[in-house]
Amino acid sequence: MCGRVTAVRGTVVDVWFEDGLPPLGAALDCNIDDDGTVTAVVQSHLGKSSVRAIATDSTRGMRRGATVSSRGLPLRIPVGNQLIGRVIDLRGRPLDGGAELSWDESLPLYRSPPSPSVCRGWGDVYPTGIKVIDLFCPFTHGGRVAVFGGAGVGKTVVLTEFIHNAVANLEGIAVFAGIGERSREGLELWQELRDRGFMDRTTMVFGQMKEPPGARFLVGLAALSVAEHFRDVEKKNVLFLVDNVYRHVQAGMEVSGLLGRLPSRVGYQPTLAADIAALEERITATHHGDMVSVQAIYVPADDYSDPAITHAFWFMDSSLVLSRDVAAEGLYPAVDPLASSSKALDPSIVGQRHYDVAQEARRAMGRYEELKDLISMLGIDELSVEDRQLVGRARRLRNFLTQPFFVAETFTGMKGRNVPIALTVEGVESILDGRCDAIPEERLFMIGSLDELQITVQQKAKS
Repeated sequence: MCGRVTAVRGTVVDVWFEDGLPPLGAALDCNIDDDGTVTAVVQSHLGKSSVRAIATDSTRGMRRGATVSSRGLPLRIPVGNQLIGRVIDLRGRPLDGGAELSWDESLPLYRSPPSPSVCRGWGDVYPTGIKVIDLFCPFTHGGRVAVFGGAGVGKTVVLTEFIHNAVANLEGIAVFAGIGERSREGLELWQELRDRGFMDRTTMVFGQMKEPPGARFLVGLAALSVAEHFRDVEKKNVLFLVDNVYRHVQAGMEVSGLLGRLPSRVGYQPTLAADIAALEERITATHHGDMVSVQAIYVPADDYSDPAITHAFWFMDSSLVLSRDVAAEGLYPAVDPLASSSKALDPSIVGQRHYDVAQEARRAMGRYEELKDLISMLGIDELSVEDRQLVGRARRLRNFLTQPFFVAETFTGMKGRNVPIALTVEGVESILDGRCDAIPEERLFMIGSLDELQITVQQKAKS
């Protein structure tokens, strides 16, 4: 099909066709003089002979009357083992300076979720090596996990640490989707994975913050198509990582505004729920292969009642909530165990002992939060003996659940720790049972397992 540009408004392009209209979602190649072409995606039909499309590249230099061609096919991305170790954009163009990719194998960006008959339920617990996560918010094979938090509380650091711990033992492929990612953050992550030798099991797809909203809105779907090929065709287990889902929503809001749609609640697009569902419903394990998804989600103004956040909560099996108050106390990772939740925290999945210890720890920390105001006004000596004992154990527990990260070694000067789930449960149980009451609470800060304290004591005894 051939057509001509009739209007250009930012990244919105109106195109007139003389021989039929391309379907919704079809890719258009719009010529810009001698500078090549700009790809746009059809979003709506305007009457019988015109369409409105969103460009995935800058439209600078495009003019009315420019020629447009379309084969009526959706926008596609190259897939397959050729992507392992590569960094690309949603068009399959290399961002790492490597060779061009082959288009022998490719998939459309928009795809339907797998049939329920093909989907598989949760599997076993997926250990992260991060104590507070493994205890209160365990991840599972085949589950969707979200790391919620406002600006500056450590979402990307937690996600990067999880990547470090998970990829080291991964028997499959990690696919990272950088949605609206800053160039600096993307470069740092790529360097971290390269330096630790993990890029030979990783594919990265970026839609950077400088790019038009159409590109940022589609990059998550592009990365998901890459991950689905590894899962369904290559029969590999996939670790699907997203940073940041909220930027996907923001890009959708920009696209909606550019198309002239009336905004919905709090200014979001009227298709907010459908936009999030189109991404999340495709993230699932099937009988062909496993898929674990961990997604960072920015919480605007720390408002968890924001429509984008509440819609995202619906799809998550585990929700890890990062708290600004916890971060202000210098406790990292700044996880709020009382607000975080996981459907996997069930005796039939994690075991009765793990479940009982987690619930007792949550009760102790909840009681401590209730007593904080009273302690600040009257002092801890005014509490009952039982409450003073509980407060001491809750403080030790909070310190024990902090942890040095491998990805932060350069900044903290402390060696990272990866703690098995069994040692985490054992350590928390020891604190709750009072076996650590004689240990100063500051000695439990930023350590791995309790075994480190025993080693330190033994070393001092020998000296």
